[in-house]
Amino acid sequence: MTGPAMLRPGKETQMNRTEFIIATAIILFVAFCLGWFANWLVHRFTRVSQADMDQLERMSQELHEAEETRDQAITYLQQREAELMNQLAQTEAELSAAMDGLREARTEAEEMRSYLERMNAS
Repeated sequence: MTGPAMLRPGKETQMNRTEFIIATAIILFVAFCLGWFANWLVHRFTRVSQADMDQLERMSQELHEAEETRDQAITYLQQREAELMNQLAQTEAELSAAMDGLREARTEAEEMRSYLERMNAS
């Protein structure tokens, strides 16, 4: 077998257009199925359960309540600090007035003593 028959392989080794399209379609379908299966596996193993979502929701609610409690405590402490500062200022003012009154009373007592000593001496 020499000549043109040797250069051209037989029909059984040659792929015609229809066979090529069918083979390509099968390969693409298998690739699609593998991709879909891989996607399903990824979502299956990374899916968040309802129990986890409930726990996250509960933790979120508890955090929100804790923040509200903290804000209320801060507000209360600020009000209490303002009250105590006001009371301290008032007490300091009263102390200053009492000290001034005591000083005046001492001065007046000294003056009365001196006056009595002068009266007794004369």
